[in-house]
Order: sequence, then C-alpha cells, then structure tokens
Amino acid sequence: MKFAKNKHKKHRQKHSRKPRSMSTKADRHKLYELSVQDVSHEYDFINKTFREIRGYNANALREDFCGTAKMCSEWVHKRNKNTAVGVDVDPEVLSWGKKHNLGKLKSAARKRITLLQEDVMTVSAEPAQVILAMNFSYQLFKQRDELRKYFENVQKSLADDGVFFLDAFGGYEAYSETKEKTKHRGFTYVWEQESYNPITGDMTCHIHFHFPDKSRMKKAFTYEWRLWTLPEIRELLEEAGFSKVTVYWEGTDEESGEGDGKYYPSLQGDADPSWVCYLTAEK
Repeated sequence: MKFAKNKHKKHRQKHSRKPRSMSTKADRHKLYELSVQDVSHEYDFINKTFREIRGYNANALREDFCGTAKMCSEWVHKRNKNTAVGVDVDPEVLSWGKKHNLGKLKSAARKRITLLQEDVMTVSAEPAQVILAMNFSYQLFKQRDELRKYFENVQKSLADDGVFFLDAFGGYEAYSETKEKTKHRGFTYVWEQESYNPITGDMTCHIHFHFPDKSRMKKAFTYEWRLWTLPEIRELLEEAGFSKVTVYWEGTDEESGEGDGKYYPSLQGDADPSWVCYLTAEK
C-alpha cells in the first residue's frame, strides 16, 4: 500500500491580517491639539493683553492643567527670555508632552520649561507674571468654596504685576444635551454634551474622533464639570482678592455676522446660542 508523502504533515493555513483601522493608529493627544488648541492665537492674545495692561512684556508663565504643555512650548519658543512652568496631575500626558512638544524645541528652550506633576491646589512654584487656566479646565471644581480656593491660590502665586488668564463658555446651547461635529483634515472632531443637570449645574462632556474608514475613537476624553456662569466666575475672582476682573468678548465680522476671532474688553455681551470668551484677573 502506498502512502502519500507528507500524509500526516499539518497544512499551515495562511491567515490574512486585517489592516489596522485609522482609529487604532491615531494619537488622541495629537488629535486634541489639532482640533481644540490654537496656542499661536492664545499666545498673541495673552502677550498683547498683558502688554496693554502693564505696559511691558511678561516673561514668566505658569500653565495650570497644562496637559501636553503645548502652550509652555509656544511660550518659550516665542522669546528667548521667556520661562514656563507646566502643572498637571497626569503623568501620562506630561510624558507625552515632553516627547512630542518639548522634544521639538532646541535644547536652550527646553531648559526654560519646568513640568510639575502636582495638584494645582497645592503646587509651589516661583511667582509667575502670567498664570493660565485654559480650555475651561477649572470647571472640574464644582463647589463655590473649592473654586474660590483655587482662585485664591492663583492670586497668591502671581508676581506683584501678575495677571491670571482663563476662558469661559456659555449660551443657551451650552445647557443642551447635544453633539457637534467639526471636520478636519483626516478626521472629524465630535464634541458631545451628554448630560446637564440644571439643579446642580453638573455636566458630562466627551470628545470623540471619527475617521474616513468609518472607525471611531469614542470617549477619547471625558469631562465632569460644573458649567459656571460668567457672573459667578467674576464674583469668585473678586472674592479671591483680585483687584480687577475684565471680560474680553469676541468681536463680530460685519459681512458674515460671525465672530471675527478678536477679543475686546466689554461689559456687554450678545445673547448668542454659543459663545467663548476670555477673562483677566489682575493681582
């Protein structure tokens, strides 16, 4: 009886690998920077506004809730005398920032940045001329006493000529449970306001990213905030000991009727469905 050769040899099956989806290859921190942050614009606003208030340039910056420290990197890149301290409790995001943002700077510029993995409520650093709390990050403090305490810590941490910069958002759409999509090159940014409690002001928000291959990065970032109103923020800053609080409202393009990207001191805002503004609080 003849036996076929290799009768008992196991046949190897070829398994074709599925190509990785765009969502699995994407970097959530990079996508955040591309869709949420515009540090060049914010630098120009901060630099110009401080000079208008004090009559000279600021050099020493502290960025609270600094995340990837992109603003710290922008700050030291713009002027050779500028120094920056970034504060965040998350070691993962600080490590990412060191590699991807500080790592792109020249050695001399990198040496002018200090990143601290600390709580903004207890951090100890050299007095700064400018302290930032951007991207609405301070809204994680949900109680009045808690937010006031943070503002008091900022006030004490500023140099004698210091100015605190922060942003705020509102409008009647801010209280709705909704999703907003913005297309970018290679992905779509999705801002979701999942829930809002009108009794407490608590809200839950998410950032998702959608890609052309139909894959999705769901809940890339989640925020548990209290939606503070402008009158509340202004009052708490004044209670914290700041000498002067100013709201900077966005101007309107006469042709389009939309915001023109320029912000001016104002006591009168428009009842828009959605708005973003800046505030300064002088020591």
